[in-house]
This record gives sequence, C-alpha cells and structure tokens, in this order.
Amino acid sequence: MMLRHRVGWGIVGTGRVAGIFASDIRALSGAELVAVASRTEENARAFAARHCIPRRYGSWARLAEDPDVEVVYVATPHAAHHAATTLMLDAGKAVLCEKPMTLDAAQANDLATRAQRHGIFLMEAMWTRCLPAIRRMTEMIKAGAIGEPRLLTADLGIKAPSDRRHRLWIPDLGGGALLDTGVYLASFARMILGPPTAVTASATLTADGVDATTTFTLSHADGAMAALACSIVTDSARGAVISGSEGRILLPRRFYASAGFELWRGEELTERVHAPYIGHGLAHEAAETMRCREAGLTQSPLIPLAETAGVLGTLDQVRALIGVDYPMTRVAEGGNERDAGGG
Repeated sequence: MMLRHRVGWGIVGTGRVAGIFASDIRALSGAELVAVASRTEENARAFAARHCIPRRYGSWARLAEDPDVEVVYVATPHAAHHAATTLMLDAGKAVLCEKPMTLDAAQANDLATRAQRHGIFLMEAMWTRCLPAIRRMTEMIKAGAIGEPRLLTADLGIKAPSDRRHRLWIPDLGGGALLDTGVYLASFARMILGPPTAVTASATLTADGVDATTTFTLSHADGAMAALACSIVTDSARGAVISGSEGRILLPRRFYASAGFELWRGEELTERVHAPYIGHGLAHEAAETMRCREAGLTQSPLIPLAETAGVLGTLDQVRALIGVDYPMTRVAEGGNERDAGGG
C-alpha cells in the first residue's frame, strides 16, 4: 500500500493492548505514531517513554486538539469507548476503536451516525477480520470450498486475573465473558453465516452480575446454526470448525488470531493454508484504516459500521436472555486502564 503522505497516529489508553498496537504499527510504511493520551500525565509519560512516542498528554482533550494526529486508536476499557470516540470524531479525527466498539448496539449506532454526519472514517478494531488467513478463508468459503456453510462451532475461554478489582469482574466497566471473548465469537459467526434470525443462551453469573461463562446458539433462516461458548473462568480450546455441505474448515487454537487453517473433505485433508501476519497481528487493522482513508472511504468493507452494530445487537439479545446489565455510564475521562482492550 503506497500512501501519498505519512499518517499521524495517536493512541488513547495505555494498557496492554495499546502497547501491542504501538509496537505493531511501527512495521507499517507511512504510519507515524506521534502522540499518546491517558487519564494522567504520569501514565502517558511512562507509555511514551516505552514506545518512543514524542508527545504525551494527561487528558484525551489535549490529544484531540493536536493538529498532527489524523487517526486515533482508542484502547480504553470498554465502558469508555463511546466517550473517547465521540470526542475524537467531534474533533475531526478518524478513529479505530478497540472492540467491542461500545457496550451495546444503540451506542454503536450513535457513533456511526456521528461519523457519517462528520464524513469521518470510523472502524471497530476487530483485527480478526483483517488477518491474511481469515481473509483467505472467507474468500474460499464464498467460492464454495466447503459447499454451503451449515454449522459453525467455536469457543473462547480465558482465565481472568483473580483480583476482583480487575475490569473483567466489574459491571460498570463492561466486565464478564460476553464483551471480552464472546464478541469474537459473535463477529466470527456473523462473518461466515450472516445475521441470525434467532438467539438462545445460557450463562453462569458472578455475585456482582457479570457472566463468568456463557453459551449461545445463533440460528439462521436457511437452517445454518452457530454454537458458541465464552468464559473468563477457564482456558478453553479456543478453536473453531466451519462445517459445510461439501467439507469443513478447521482453525486451531486461537482461531481469532489464526495464521492458517485446514480444509477437509470427509476423512481427507485436502489443503493446508498458511498466511502469516505482521507482528502480533494488529498492524493489519491499522493498514486497513489507512487504506480506506486513502481511498476516501468513511468505513471499511471488511468491518462495516452496520456489521459492528449488528454483532452488538446479537450480544444485546444474549444479555437479555441471561440477565446481564451494564450500567450505561459514559466515562468522560479515566477508568481502569490495566490490560484495556481485547486479546
């Protein structure tokens, strides 16, 4: 990808995933990481020093005012995504917002409307959809490699830190399995099978009301189904299988970060695809952001805004079925930035 000029990037948030993104983006030609913002000057200064970022700000607003920042990667905790993205869009900055883009579909639609009104690029950082292997896999499925997709099974379980002050255990911060790991499952299933027509779900909740483990099934008008399971109390296999009328695709552990997959027909392995990614994989979502902006697009065809809202709409349905509610408090500036973002 050849850009007409260098693109100035800023990062909001100083957690683990923000650090991974800062490392990965340096591999992209045309990307320049110029600033980072946190809720405190101390956090911003430490992060900037670790990643050799020239400017650091102790408030989001100061980064929003920086004329050299053209695109902002929002890597705050989930509950702060809406506020941070709103601030940046209103300041004229394009935004790549960590998943889930918001806590629910209503907030996602609000951001989409705002971005379209301003004519500014906005994309959820669902990096899985941007990875070379996943893009190759979807192309093969569309070309009929496994016939008609009929059944998708996938799981994503992690063991959250035992410290109950961690964001994954806190309802106010969008804690629980559903938004942290379940969002990968819902997005992956929708990418392959399209929007579901019915949702069923079951969960085990903590005393504070977040879901420790959730299973949910998505049914489709053509009879296809997805059986999905997410957790923050157990390390699951984290694999995925897409079964079609003529064959199946197997993705190994960490399917959401896959660098390859296998195509099977019956008992025969017919093809093994290997498509490595840059660094930890986050560079590809940044590259897609820059590609779209260079082409004059305000959203990505890989992750359209309606698709992001649709995935969150499915998760809204799951939450209603299992009895989980997130306080819809919009965090203006702050929140627990430890390990902010997804895996």
